[in-house]
Amino acid sequence: MTDIKALALDLERHTLTLEEHPGTPQPFHIAGDTFRHKEQLKRAGGVWSRYDQAWRFTTRTHLETLLALLDGRPTAGLAPLGGLAEAPATYDAERPGGSGKWGDKHYHGHRERLRNRFMESGPEALADYELVELLLFFSVWRRDTKPLAKQLLERFGGIGGLLAADLERYRDIEELTRGGEEDLKFTAVLLKAVQAMLQRALKEQIKDRPVIGSWTVLIEYLQLAMTHEPAEHFRILFLDKKNILIKDEVQSRGTVDHTPLYPREVVKRALELAASAIIMVHNHPSGDPTPSKPDIEMTRQVVNGLAAVSITVHDHIIVGKNRHTSFKASGLI
Repeated sequence: MTDIKALALDLERHTLTLEEHPGTPQPFHIAGDTFRHKEQLKRAGGVWSRYDQAWRFTTRTHLETLLALLDGRPTAGLAPLGGLAEAPATYDAERPGGSGKWGDKHYHGHRERLRNRFMESGPEALADYELVELLLFFSVWRRDTKPLAKQLLERFGGIGGLLAADLERYRDIEELTRGGEEDLKFTAVLLKAVQAMLQRALKEQIKDRPVIGSWTVLIEYLQLAMTHEPAEHFRILFLDKKNILIKDEVQSRGTVDHTPLYPREVVKRALELAASAIIMVHNHPSGDPTPSKPDIEMTRQVVNGLAAVSITVHDHIIVGKNRHTSFKASGLI
């Protein structure tokens, strides 16, 4: 029977690390560059643990089978292939109350302390990177998330930019991708889900009530939805005769400094929705919400086109970075 320490050294040749968790149903955990060796790990009888971010193995013989597969050697006489690959996880090493060695890494205690501080002192007591850390606890396991949280905020310029970033841009974060595709996927889904929930929570506050009377909430919603967009896009809020929102639609997407909007299409869509009024909105990725001459001319054309069919343009809002411009307040409508 091969010695465990010798097995661990042999697995290191394949950039894999072996940990022992005695007294558990699957005491051998393999982490490291597991994505590249996924098929061999499965064939050797490994079970992927979402909580441990590692493959679990039941016996030493399974480890020997894995090493033989990695080395390209015959596996006759070793553990049967595929015997446990689809078995359900039965051991949660990182869950409090589980049978694993909770707290054997320094960041385990840090996570618990941060959670407690959040619950006892409230979110105001935590820095931005610590709030991001709290989220990352749910998508990145068995490693320190503080460097990753700081790198994400630095790269995207803050929490808003982080949540609004294009999915593929997360792949550029070295501290995130070194954890493999699982960390990348779960983190991307988590962040985009949080962004969607924030947008929907704000949108609920303007739904089924006069938009004009909920102006502050409307601006907050538009800033969250559009401030960090990398290219200009144009959206229109279609309102009924009581100024209640019928539809919020993105009409067009453009470049970093231009997006086309066709007055004829706006009129057509407003009539289809039986709208009585609209609010036009677009963003300036440069951060400066000052209207350009084309913005002013295009707005004039839309106002005239809708006036011909008795539909009002309440406003045209340009969203910049942390500020906005209202055409109505500026005397441009």
